[in-house]
Amino acid sequence: MIEMASGEYQYGGSNLSINYSFAESPFGSLIIAATHKGVCYTAFYDGKQEDAFTELKKQFPNAAYHQLLDKIQQNALFFFTQDWKKLDRISLHLKGTAFQFKVWEALLRIPMGELSTYSGIAQSLQHPKASRAVGSAVGDNPVAFLIPCHRVIRATGEIGQYHWGSHRKTAIIGWEAAKYLTTEKAN
Repeated sequence: MIEMASGEYQYGGSNLSINYSFAESPFGSLIIAATHKGVCYTAFYDGKQEDAFTELKKQFPNAAYHQLLDKIQQNALFFFTQDWKKLDRISLHLKGTAFQFKVWEALLRIPMGELSTYSGIAQSLQHPKASRAVGSAVGDNPVAFLIPCHRVIRATGEIGQYHWGSHRKTAIIGWEAAKYLTTEKAN
């Protein structure tokens, strides 16, 4: 579930308290952060934890930060290790434009193990000529993996760019396809 941010993100998040932690995933190290309403940021990183935290702070420069793994983060991280169909709903607390929210909601509707294209998403939003705007919104996704921007490829079938590297995107797509097929065979 995505909750649209209200005035809480004004003034660089000065009214926000954000818990953050570092974790390992099948695709490398990541930083995850959450407000009391939901996950607000997730990003893969290849360098130092301090650098990943600096990137988080750029998103919300005036927030109060606490290095603490809370239940919201924990539930989101279970996605990598638990049966994803049995997980509690993952709440997201994001800032963005109305159009970005529409794109991110469209990404959440792409089933695990399936892919879409920028033009396909634009058409689903009733804006068939907005492929570039969709691409920009996909690229601005503040929550790696949980909002599955990795499930969007070019209309030519090429994997395309990914904020955290095309090799990582390819690995995630393959992992999801295998996980989906395993789950379907079990049912």
